[in-house]
Amino acid sequence: MSKKFENLPVEEGTRISFRTEANFGKYEVLYEMWTWEGISAESIIFANDDISDLSDEELEREVRKSPLVKKESAVTIKHLDAGFTFVNFNFEI
Repeated sequence: MSKKFENLPVEEGTRISFRTEANFGKYEVLYEMWTWEGISAESIIFANDDISDLSDEELEREVRKSPLVKKESAVTIKHLDAGFTFVNFNFEI
């Protein structure tokens, strides 16, 4: 993993089934597929510094343009003090 994401925390109980670094438009991101307490979902993870000019609404609009996000999927955004923003989607129980 690149230095940008080397200090990425993983919430206790989360099992990462797939992880890869990618480019999302002009942003370097980390894409993950994960499970936690019986829920499966996916995340696109941004460095906070990279998206400081975007509101949560703008960020969600950009992520929803991705073919990864199912049209009917809920999207959640979580900002971490550790310097990362998780955009989570495609939740399945």
